[in-house]
Amino acid sequence: MTDRKPKAPGLPASPERRRFLLTGAAGGLASAGALAGTAAAAGNPENLPPNVADWSRYLGSGVDAQPYGVPSEHEAHVIRRNVPWLTATPESSVNFTPLHELDGFVTPNGLCFERHHGGVAEIDPADHRLMIHGLVEKPLLFTVADIKRFPQENRFHFLECAANGGMEWRGAQLNGVQYTHGMVHCVQYTGVPLKLLLQEAGLKTSGTWILAEGADSAGMSRSIPIEKALDDCLVAYSMNGERLRPEQGYPLRLVVPGWEGNMWVKWLRRIEVGDAAWYHREETSKYTDLLPDGRAYKFTWTMEAKSVITSPCPEMPMTDTGAHVIKGLAWSGNGRIKRVDVSLDGGKNWRTARLHGPVLPKCLTRFTLDWAWDGKPVLLQSRCIDETGYVQPEIAALQKVRGVNSIYHNHAIQTWLVNESGEVENVRLG
Repeated sequence: MTDRKPKAPGLPASPERRRFLLTGAAGGLASAGALAGTAAAAGNPENLPPNVADWSRYLGSGVDAQPYGVPSEHEAHVIRRNVPWLTATPESSVNFTPLHELDGFVTPNGLCFERHHGGVAEIDPADHRLMIHGLVEKPLLFTVADIKRFPQENRFHFLECAANGGMEWRGAQLNGVQYTHGMVHCVQYTGVPLKLLLQEAGLKTSGTWILAEGADSAGMSRSIPIEKALDDCLVAYSMNGERLRPEQGYPLRLVVPGWEGNMWVKWLRRIEVGDAAWYHREETSKYTDLLPDGRAYKFTWTMEAKSVITSPCPEMPMTDTGAHVIKGLAWSGNGRIKRVDVSLDGGKNWRTARLHGPVLPKCLTRFTLDWAWDGKPVLLQSRCIDETGYVQPEIAALQKVRGVNSIYHNHAIQTWLVNESGEVENVRLG
């Protein structure tokens, strides 16, 4: 076993010509008002101008009709979805964020994907405690109210499951961006820096690891090196301005920015500080991936630079030719996104997309590219570059270094085929 994680290759400046599943591209920026071929919007003619629509004729609901607001009934299709056959039970399963339905970079709380190992723990915050013990001067037991008395921080971060895209290592499998990339979300977390709690307990210099444990029925636990714990980890109690929801770890969860989601322990109840000998004895870390030569590399924590086009995509086909906006998301566990390029021909040529601010470290970044579709087949790709200079790789380059034996850390370039009818399909170029 090697401690060194092989760095996946970035894309070369001038890639060799590859064999394509389909040739042809559409290009050219859309001119103002270039809406040729726009289909008439569906609707009830009685509600369209110059008529007075039904909703303008009557009083609407009062302010107390929905004490907690809900989306419009016309947006009822915008929900998390699961794939029942992925796991044996729904209690130890996952659902997916509908990335194609969202704008901006913030994920609404009710749409953040879920990953559970023993179902959702329903916890009364009055009965919940966070224990910090092990290699500390004074073991402590915090109530939720105690945690909220510490100086708070508010930070936006993405959270991505290490298995996001894991079904796609050997070829295109799931025809939808919600399923290929939907195990990611981005919210603003409010909480207390973990280092403040460790300092309050009197962290000993011999402490080199922490073990974080959740209060769910699985007793989910993960180990984290002390350097990360003291760097940017948070003990969070709110997301997007309101308290954590039960499925997101209410009343307390760990936030481990830029690192794989299974380390973000939910329903956080215990943090034990240990040394190197303790770590090896407990064998609490399982962050390993199998290499092509049979060896395994360990400590695969960081979620590397990744991007995906969210419209058009299989769920958002093209309905007409003319002016369109290509939309997508990019992120990196190593920091900020520096640039995103978009290709209309499967990676032969690239255009620089517009990044929509704020561009924050370890956070989703929205990108767009204006485009005029002429109705010909297109092979859409996006690739991002983070502030370290790392370039999102092609799948073949990633496979060459890391093989196909793991379901984790697939951050390769995604290809969507837009055919003449406007339908969009997940394809693998080769």
